[in-house]
Amino acid sequence: MSVYRNFRDYHIEQLRDPEDAKIYLAAALDDYEKNGDIEGFLLAVRDVAEAQGGMSRLAERVSLTREGLYRALSRNGNPQLNTMGEILHGLGFRFSIEAREN
Repeated sequence: MSVYRNFRDYHIEQLRDPEDAKIYLAAALDDYEKNGDIEGFLLAVRDVAEAQGGMSRLAERVSLTREGLYRALSRNGNPQLNTMGEILHGLGFRFSIEAREN
């Protein structure tokens, strides 16, 4: 008999690997750039935060409350650039600038 795993659990487990998290965040950021999908990018950040111990743990690493993180990363969130930079830094990542492909 096969044992099935919950996809969400598997997904979060995979995101514990920093390289997988980096690829996931980069893909979500690329989708945002191409399609304006900010909700998808914020979801990706929430997923990586969950994989690294949750919002409470991330809040300890940044100068935001847990509630502030939830608000910034909610479906309707619109975090400022400095807030997003701090969140990414707390997750072990940073912004990077690249030339666009023509």
